Amino acid sequence: MNVSVSQALFSQALGIVSHAVASKSSMPILSNIYLSAENGDLRISATNLELGINYCIPAEVTEEGAVTVPAKLLIDFVNTLPDDTVSLELDAKTQTLSVRCKQVISMIKGIDANDFPPIPEFDENEAVTFNGADFRKMISQVAFAASTEDARPILQGVYLSVEGTTMTMVATDGYRIAIRNVTLQDSFDEPISVIIPARTMLELVRITSDATKQIMMNLSPNKNQVIFHMHQIELASQIIAGKYVDYKAIVPKNFKTNTVVSTSALLKACTQAIIITRETKYLTRFNITGEESGAGKIQITAHSEETGFYENEIDANVDGQDLAIAFNARFLQDVLEVVTTPNVSIRTNTNVSPGLIVPLDDELDYQYVIMPMHLG
Repeated sequence: MNVSVSQALFSQALGIVSHAVASKSSMPILSNIYLSAENGDLRISATNLELGINYCIPAEVTEEGAVTVPAKLLIDFVNTLPDDTVSLELDAKTQTLSVRCKQVISMIKGIDANDFPPIPEFDENEAVTFNGADFRKMISQVAFAASTEDARPILQGVYLSVEGTTMTMVATDGYRIAIRNVTLQDSFDEPISVIIPARTMLELVRITSDATKQIMMNLSPNKNQVIFHMHQIELASQIIAGKYVDYKAIVPKNFKTNTVVSTSALLKACTQAIIITRETKYLTRFNITGEESGAGKIQITAHSEETGFYENEIDANVDGQDLAIAFNARFLQDVLEVVTTPNVSIRTNTNVSPGLIVPLDDELDYQYVIMPMHLG
């Protein structure tokens, strides 16, 4: 292998694929980054066997070839190089990679590229295409609700389904459910239903940008992996096996109280309450009261033996019965941070039944179910 690349592009690509490098593994090669020069590109790859990333950058290829080298060593060294052309030359006999930039040179010991675990290849013929902006927004509005605990692996994933012209993403940790729907431009004959690790979806957001016009996706032949394809980048991930929870049965259909409130005002109040309630699992009381005219208010209180007391009152439009209910303020903060409408509707029944939060005028596209906490 003999190839020349831009230091800036090389450094950027290494930073992106580094998130797929295994931090701890019994296989030393998983701590390496795979470099392959062919067809006028340098392909940079990493995998931890659950997540794999390929990134291709334009290069001047004098001789094709491939090698794997320790990720941290290569990244740290390339980041210190001047913004100029970096030359990479492999001694195939010793698996040693020469890295040169101007007067700087380093020799890095590598491992044979043939030992690197294969990352599944993207198949454009079997792919579905999504609008990049819509896909990123959907992920940001649901992935935070996935569980971070290992007890139930299915809850660590985002459920993605495509049927006809409707795509749905769902995530839940057992205490809340985030549901996002979007209408696609194209109709797909064959339904798709997969559970993708939430960390994969968040990684997809991280490595793409607002300029990503489209994201293509296909499943591996054995249906146990998903591959996303964007310009220059491919991300492959294991799929979580199993049947997803029947989330539709949990979404409440009827309500005794509908409270419309400013998104920003409620977000600020929850952010303040969180400061006081860290020792009480963010338990915050919401006392909803209304008048015949429809005007009303939400009195928000929080108390902790360790930190003190918090009280606030915000205006709201209340239709229905008065209600005192407790929610996890951090769970409310999470959803209010991704809502894009000025007002939200909080729909409730009793203080022991789930509430439904929807952005006003967007209730069919985004729903957030949240379980109440015990008032004590």
